[in-house]
Amino acid sequence: MNILVLQGPNLNLLGLKSSQKKEQLTLDKLNKKIKTEIRLQDIHLKFLQTHKNFQAINFLQRNRNKATGLLFIPTSWARSNYTILETINLIKIKTSVVYFEQPYNFGTSENKSIIQGKNIKSFTGQPVSSCVEGIKHFLK
Repeated sequence: MNILVLQGPNLNLLGLKSSQKKEQLTLDKLNKKIKTEIRLQDIHLKFLQTHKNFQAINFLQRNRNKATGLLFIPTSWARSNYTILETINLIKIKTSVVYFEQPYNFGTSENKSIIQGKNIKSFTGQPVSSCVEGIKHFLK
């Protein structure tokens, strides 16, 4: 099973958010923990963290035929990025959208998000657990 992991703007600054909680959770550590949680599954993850819309869309379009699902952490894109939403809907990829609770929240929650649709399911929680739940959704 091939899962795309698209991580939106400023997620590379996760360490700044985690320092508010006296933790040291960086984006790299989050990705390693996700890989550790799913290591016994037959799942291959392909990661992209970007601030750039066109890179995110290229990532989705180029990998659409190889991917079983998309784990999407949209951060600020959840409020206004209709182009990424349109791409997700056009390529009909099963999508898990992840929103972080405080202190990791990047200002967008599920109830303020435009990222919704037939093939889209949302998960909210702490970074590692919500990402793992989003991946497990593809196994059902």
